Amino acid sequence: MRQKTVRRAGGFGQALLICGMLAGCTAQHYHPAPIAADHTAAAFEARRLTDPGLRTFAEQALGPAAWPPPSWDYRTLSLAALYFNPSLDAARARIAESQAQMLTAGARPNPSLGLTPGIPSPYLLTLDLSFPVETAGKRGYRLQAARSLDLAARLELSQAAWSVRSSVRAALVDYLEASQTLEQLRAEADLRTEEVRLLEATASAGEIARQEVSTAEIELSRAHTAVAEAVARSVESKAALAAAIGIPVVALEGVRLAWPEWESPPSAKSLPRDEIERDAVLNRLDVRAALAQYAAAESSLQLEIAKQYPDIDIGPGYTYEEKRSYFTVGFAATIPLFDRNQGPIAEAEAHRRQAEAQFVQTQTTAISSSERALALYDAALEGFAEAGRFADLQTSRRESTRKSVDAGEEGRLDLDAAEIELSVAVRARLQALAQAQRALGDLEDVVERPLAPGDALPAVPLSATPRSRP
Repeated sequence: MRQKTVRRAGGFGQALLICGMLAGCTAQHYHPAPIAADHTAAAFEARRLTDPGLRTFAEQALGPAAWPPPSWDYRTLSLAALYFNPSLDAARARIAESQAQMLTAGARPNPSLGLTPGIPSPYLLTLDLSFPVETAGKRGYRLQAARSLDLAARLELSQAAWSVRSSVRAALVDYLEASQTLEQLRAEADLRTEEVRLLEATASAGEIARQEVSTAEIELSRAHTAVAEAVARSVESKAALAAAIGIPVVALEGVRLAWPEWESPPSAKSLPRDEIERDAVLNRLDVRAALAQYAAAESSLQLEIAKQYPDIDIGPGYTYEEKRSYFTVGFAATIPLFDRNQGPIAEAEAHRRQAEAQFVQTQTTAISSSERALALYDAALEGFAEAGRFADLQTSRRESTRKSVDAGEEGRLDLDAAEIELSVAVRARLQALAQAQRALGDLEDVVERPLAPGDALPAVPLSATPRSRP
């Protein structure tokens, strides 16, 4: 009998050993992923718009015939930013975290096995196998909360992609304004240089006072100062554009930047107020994310309420004592005598109220922002139209002066003066155009969708791009 008992105890030990080996075979092991600052910096400096991975990424979104583009506008630059910008990698990592949370929420509790040898062994032995059973639908509430948080994370990725696109657009507006202003100021400086030369020759002939030459020289000095400031703005805006894309500034060298619809912002009539306000309420990603956060808070509250009902442990048991075997069925549960989970329920209720208030605040801000942004865009369009009319008048005056010069009725100085006045008017029109494009960008940010025809944003991949994969 002693040998039989020993064999029985040995069988139990072997079963435990097999369970441990199986658990070790399925266990996930740690894989180190060190970060080297010099390597990441070198990889950033090596980024170029000719990256083969970018080409593959772009062809998946636009098709093989559309790449490489003959010139880069904010659509293709936005596509490059979706590939390079690291903020999207952070958003994708949050999605991976939310999906892992769903795995955690859906996991079922493992059974437990207890082995208690007695003294003197092996005449006393107890073996208990326990299966935890969750009650009141707790697992379902956990899963629903995790799914809502996963939806919020996906919306955050879309919002991060929109923010990247918005940053690229705003940076390109600044760059085009700065570069075109620089061209206008250089042309004006050349005109003023010619004006000073002509006035100097006229003053040397004694036909005018030297005071007129001095005044023209002062204006020339101001023009040179304006050119220097415009050069600095152009360099700064180009660096901001590169940063918005996620590439070094040198990667934009030799790249042709263009925007075919730059001077044709959509009319106010093409943007109905009701449609803008509806999009601000329903389409904004932060509004939808706030709604998903509220749904998660609602499920979390349901989970805490369900925790008032205790889980149970049920399972068979075996006891060997002095040559006798006993088989039992165990049942265990926590008695909710002192704590009915009031604290966590109160916290969950407060969190739900906070999520509700956050949603209402986000939605209210979106509605008021849409009204303001649409009004500012209307005003910017009117300013652009007025600046265009003034530039047209100056163009007509320049052409009239040119005809008078050709007819010998006016001199070269009169034509230079008309050219300078036209240059000032063109710069004013350029500033008004840039302001209108910025106002349009602000309006698009309110509804978080492109408003100009053909400005659809390509889909954002949930998985990491080839560049960001280890």
